[in-house]
Amino acid sequence: MFIAAYDPDWRHQGAALAGELQAALAPSALRVDHIGSTSIPGMAAKPVFDVQVSVVDLDDAAAAFDGPLAALGFCRRPYEQDHVPAGRADPPHLWAKRYWNRRVPGEQQVNLHCRVAGAPNERLALLFRDWFRAHPHAVPAYARFKGVLAEAVGDREVYTHVKDPVVDLVVTVAEEWAAATGWSPSVPTPA
Repeated sequence: MFIAAYDPDWRHQGAALAGELQAALAPSALRVDHIGSTSIPGMAAKPVFDVQVSVVDLDDAAAAFDGPLAALGFCRRPYEQDHVPAGRADPPHLWAKRYWNRRVPGEQQVNLHCRVAGAPNERLALLFRDWFRAHPHAVPAYARFKGVLAEAVGDREVYTHVKDPVVDLVVTVAEEWAAATGWSPSVPTPA
């Protein structure tokens, strides 16, 4: 697995991608956000863009999005559940999602996560991103962890399962920050 050094152009590419998807998926897409490591200044990452599309209903969105996303090179994948962070008592259905990815040679690789607006998994993706943006001193440590893990584990699924508990730790601290600062996912943060 390859972790690339941060590329300052990721911010602009992510914003352009979010705009393209917002136009293609309107009006069902309530918002489209560049999330994940490529959205965090200074963060080393797999050179794959994560985008979150927030919707009212997952099944309606899947039906409406399959055609436009296929035209853009995306394929729907059978990953319909996010990891529920340790210590959360939420019913798993609150962490449901729909997922597409684009793996077209020569084009941006993209993971598109479609989540219900206001659901805990939608909020977590935005909180994770915004906490790191507000705490740039934490970026090198998390980037180092990801790099060491990627070197030790060649399998993406194992990489993700090992990384999940570390994300849970970050989210615990990020939740405290959100409560102390009044952070809210209600207003999109620029990429």
